[in-house]
Amino acid sequence: MNALRSFSARADIETILAGLGAERLDVPVLHPADPFLDTAGEELRRRIFMSESETGEALCLRPEFTIPVCLHHLGAGTDGHRRYGYVGTVFRQRRAGGNEFLQAGIEDIGDANGPAADARSLADALSFLDALDAAEGTVTTLGDQAVFNAVVTGLGLPQGWALRLSHAFGDRATLDAALDALAVPPPLPDLPADILEPAEARDRAALVNALSMRLRIAGLENAGGRDADDIADRLLARFDAAEIAPDAGALATLRKFLDIHASLDKAANALRAFASGNSLDMDDAIAGFAAREAAISAAGVDTAKVTYDAAFGRALDYYTALVYEIATPAGLVLVGGGRYDRLLTMLGAKETVPGVGFSVWLDRIGSSGGKS
Repeated sequence: MNALRSFSARADIETILAGLGAERLDVPVLHPADPFLDTAGEELRRRIFMSESETGEALCLRPEFTIPVCLHHLGAGTDGHRRYGYVGTVFRQRRAGGNEFLQAGIEDIGDANGPAADARSLADALSFLDALDAAEGTVTTLGDQAVFNAVVTGLGLPQGWALRLSHAFGDRATLDAALDALAVPPPLPDLPADILEPAEARDRAALVNALSMRLRIAGLENAGGRDADDIADRLLARFDAAEIAPDAGALATLRKFLDIHASLDKAANALRAFASGNSLDMDDAIAGFAAREAAISAAGVDTAKVTYDAAFGRALDYYTALVYEIATPAGLVLVGGGRYDRLLTMLGAKETVPGVGFSVWLDRIGSSGGKS
């Protein structure tokens, strides 16, 4: 059965969203670009469609829904727990399948019970696919940014290393390349004096000012690439890495962690064995992981059929803990989701607002094509 033909009308999608208890929300197609450039990460930055307003403000077509929904939540001054459902077109440069495609999903914002909200998100994503007659045979993979960060912290890796690895998490090839690079400290970059001096002195404020000036002179200040703050952090990380002797033992332990694969019902025990065997204090992270697994099981998801992959992440910088994807056996991703507890603060919230959500790639339902 071709699910797209049976559920192509937006009314059908809205019925599914309503059945999952989500409040229907429409958000603008055109947005200020800065929230996406500042929070979503390199993978999305280089794929969005940029424009400019009459006043010179950088604009973009919405490349995803999570950030616009969070901005709506903040702009509405909403307190408490809200669940927003959406369906609409997003615009993103893709390697295949066109640059405009239909997405639907749910963003669950403000629920202080993180494990329960995470469980509901995954259960809702599976229910959504089931309503589209697309759940059978799918493969669910789950990762956890917080557990990865706990390993990095427990190993006592320097801040520069930790920053670089955190940016790489979610792409195993990039992560392996970063570990290879960290094993041999790179030479210091050849930089002009106005950049080199504050970098050597670790004077971040002066470094950001110098970089901002050079970007402004080059006309790249609002070009949609990395800004001065991002470049400064990466430069300082390179300087730190160049001065730190490689710790072969720590890198080997981290690689061992990244090789952990287990069904979700057995994953917490696998993590406990890893922590114990390597003398790492990961109790808090593992307790949170186990509480989520129990909540997912209680929500009716068969955790024996969900795979925990310690190296699995998603290429958006705002994720903080749970990340997951639901794909066909051939690897075509139908759903992506995760937790983003720092995103609303990055967008202007005065205090931390918890959030978790998922998006369904409706153009892929019933398709057997390749990955984007």
